[in-house]
Amino acid sequence: MAPLDQYLISNEQAEIALARSAAPASISQAAEIMVLGPKGYTTAVKGSNGFVCVVERGWGAATDNAEFWNPKVRAPMCFNPAAVRSFLPIYLMKTTWILAGESRADIPKSINAAFNSKELSPLEPGAMCYMMSKQQYLNDEGMHWHPHLMFFVSDDPAKSWGADLPGSPVISANDPEERVTIMFVLLGDWSDGTRAPSSMHY
Repeated sequence: MAPLDQYLISNEQAEIALARSAAPASISQAAEIMVLGPKGYTTAVKGSNGFVCVVERGWGAATDNAEFWNPKVRAPMCFNPAAVRSFLPIYLMKTTWILAGESRADIPKSINAAFNSKELSPLEPGAMCYMMSKQQYLNDEGMHWHPHLMFFVSDDPAKSWGADLPGSPVISANDPEERVTIMFVLLGDWSDGTRAPSSMHY
């Protein structure tokens, strides 16, 4: 892990604006906004539509991901109510453990224990989030990648979604640590309505 200050955004208003850029303004302007501090995420703006927008850091990825500790990662995400209740808590819990000094190796064990003890709830049907920020920095290779939606699904539904097939805009990624398969649906526009470059690679 890099020094903590490399993961923090010193200007709270800048982090709020970045979090809101995850989704179109018609959604994000009424969403709750959470920002990262030295002990975890706290609510900076209360919402009214049940959505929650955050700027995820590298440790949102699986613990074996090469970008896990990358302090440059800034991934604005806006979760719908079903994801707020059943998927976002995993990331918030991971963040709290990490900032308290828990090792990367122990995080999967802690997540598994939290599921088994019912501290973490089963994934709700319809859980999804928006990732449409033109300012997103997802990793050192893909950087801004594509604007996209993410659907959080139990089990392994890739075949029923037609994911990963030639020409399909749907990409799947299984994450056994968090007991979820993430279905990525690629979009053509950023949240501000501007067109994303069609030449961007998957």
